[in-house]
Amino acid sequence: MDERMTATDYTTEELMIAAIAAELRDGELGFVGLGTAARAYTLAVGIPIAAARLAQMTHAPGFSIYWGNLLTPSLEGIPEAVLQDVYTRWPAAASPVDVGYKIDMVTSGRFDVSFESAPQVDRYGNLNITEIGTPGEPPKVRLVGCLAQTEHLGFIRRPIVVTDLSRRSFVERVDFVTSFGHARDGETRDGLGLSGPGPELCITDKAIFDFRTPDRSMRLRSVHPGSSVEEVFDLMSFRPVVEGEVPETSRPSDEIVRLIRHEIDPHGVLTARVS
Repeated sequence: MDERMTATDYTTEELMIAAIAAELRDGELGFVGLGTAARAYTLAVGIPIAAARLAQMTHAPGFSIYWGNLLTPSLEGIPEAVLQDVYTRWPAAASPVDVGYKIDMVTSGRFDVSFESAPQVDRYGNLNITEIGTPGEPPKVRLVGCLAQTEHLGFIRRPIVVTDLSRRSFVERVDFVTSFGHARDGETRDGLGLSGPGPELCITDKAIFDFRTPDRSMRLRSVHPGSSVEEVFDLMSFRPVVEGEVPETSRPSDEIVRLIRHEIDPHGVLTARVS
């Protein structure tokens, strides 16, 4: 049994997959990047792809994704390992698609959803994947760089942040704004001319957050089974908005768990599941 398995026999990753899938709608187009490796890959790529497939198999058969440079790839039959050689031969409606064409699609509002992950996120949904350190000084750590995440949060209709909850990641103020969320130093999205509405959700391994507050700051929407509001606060460097009693995140049904384990990701590639 996976060490992240709960007493009710579903993993944290499976709960996150189910929560994301419930947000996806029929006929939408979502963007999934290529990710890096290890946990970062699971969060940025594996969980979103599994959620997309779960949505297709349940309530949104017309949901499709643009994965890296693959337009509408088939999500049936995930192989035992997603290596570069396998990826380049993946069946898709179009492959490979020019990167410039994808950016044109982003800036013209063609994407409904994107899945983002970052080492730092702040209370207004600003993301940092560029560098860690004091602004104006040489960085302590250089990160992967902006890639196209800047455009994703600028123009995509419903960016969903997928990351683990920790005090190092959930900070009062990101060290570098790679991607603009809802506000920063008095600046707003309208003032900067950004057409997209900004990040909609932040789905973590402990809780789910949204930005449905008057100033568009982060709000605690639900806490996962087995976690508590106090534990969530302890894992953050700022206090999110809390309105009334915080509900529990919906648990995945037995049928959803079965679909994820036996039909969507039988080899545990997307969820890093240990048999």
